[in-house]
Amino acid sequence: MIDFNEPVGYPADAPASQELFDRAAAIVPGGVNSPVRAFRAVGGTPRFMVRGEGPWLFDADGRRYVDLVCSWGPLLLGHAHPEVVAAIQAAAARGTSFGTPTPGEVELAEELVSRTAAEQVRLVNSGTEATMSAIRLARGFTGRSKIVKFAGCYHGHVDALLAAAGSGVATLALPDSPGVTGAGASETIVLKYNDLDAVAQAFETHGEDIAAVITEAAAGNMGVVAPLPGYNAGLAEIAHRHGALLIMDEVMTGFRVSRGGWQGLDPVDADLWTFGKVMGGGLPAAAFGGRADVMSKLAPAGPVYQAGTLSGNPLACAAGLATLRLADDALYARLDATAATIGQLAAKALAGAGVPHRLATAGSMFSIFFTDAEVRDYDDARRQNTAAFKAFFHSMLSQGVYLPPSAFESWFVSGAIDDDALDHIAAALPGAARAAAAATS
Repeated sequence: MIDFNEPVGYPADAPASQELFDRAAAIVPGGVNSPVRAFRAVGGTPRFMVRGEGPWLFDADGRRYVDLVCSWGPLLLGHAHPEVVAAIQAAAARGTSFGTPTPGEVELAEELVSRTAAEQVRLVNSGTEATMSAIRLARGFTGRSKIVKFAGCYHGHVDALLAAAGSGVATLALPDSPGVTGAGASETIVLKYNDLDAVAQAFETHGEDIAAVITEAAAGNMGVVAPLPGYNAGLAEIAHRHGALLIMDEVMTGFRVSRGGWQGLDPVDADLWTFGKVMGGGLPAAAFGGRADVMSKLAPAGPVYQAGTLSGNPLACAAGLATLRLADDALYARLDATAATIGQLAAKALAGAGVPHRLATAGSMFSIFFTDAEVRDYDDARRQNTAAFKAFFHSMLSQGVYLPPSAFESWFVSGAIDDDALDHIAAALPGAARAAAAATS
């Protein structure tokens, strides 16, 4: 076993992770249960993690990493926060699932409504389930069939939304997925992100058939690409002028970039929102919510059917409530400051090594694009030098910093990142910048 305190210079091989990956590959497609974990975009052996503590991850080979993935967003407080763990343990001791309403569901729903403009919410188990349900509800409410989405925005693996999706789909170079039928995607209109003129034109052509526009409140699945000033408000104005709804997907930004999510930074007159990740505190939980008159169309109050056996699971509600109740203004200020520090350190190291790059931010979410051009949409993001990112990623990994294994993902920070973790990141960045420079030459 390698000393957990070894700061830099981990060997490239990871025998214990490799052995686990080989075992997994025999029984799990691709060896993983979610594609981006497979390291296909960067190569090498995916690290199998066995423990998390504060800002650190520990892999099966005994190596320690500063975690800048944070379970893809949920771990706002870091790993194994004592109060979150205690809440889960207490809930588990009372029973793991009942198939009945529980007090925790009510408390979590009240917390979500208190933080956002949603008047009512329905709890579900995943972000995919939330967006799927919101779209069904929008169609049922409006009596229309078409949906507008934006290239590079990922809203889960819903058939109708796997058209020009970002995130793992972008990494795997699958703009559309086999298994999605023509009928499943035919009602989806895909437009360029941050282009209101394209939206206006689509509504001029199809306005009477469009049920809703769905967008990431701030895009994080093509890398971080924030909406241009007035863009989200413009979407609301165009949609409402034509009798359509606006669905703001805050599965990623919700309760991460502020107490109220992106709407806490940039309030917009949306009709429905989707939430996930942070609201589950690391356990499977998500929600969709919005205007009471729209939400009232859901069964059993209305005719639009939606259900879930484990929705509002007591353990997930306990973890989510504990996390949200600790997510105060001081925590968000700390997240913002930490993200800014790491982003500036990375940009300084890359600039010093002569590597073309762009630091992109949306609240405390950020990513580095390996290009010297402005990134405003998915086409811009895809023009970056992914070979440079690959070299950068592996250098950081070898020095004990765990980044998202894709150039098309957001970096996430937690409130647990302390001076020791920041020093560890700072020490790794110059070597990673030199590796990226070598990959671009």
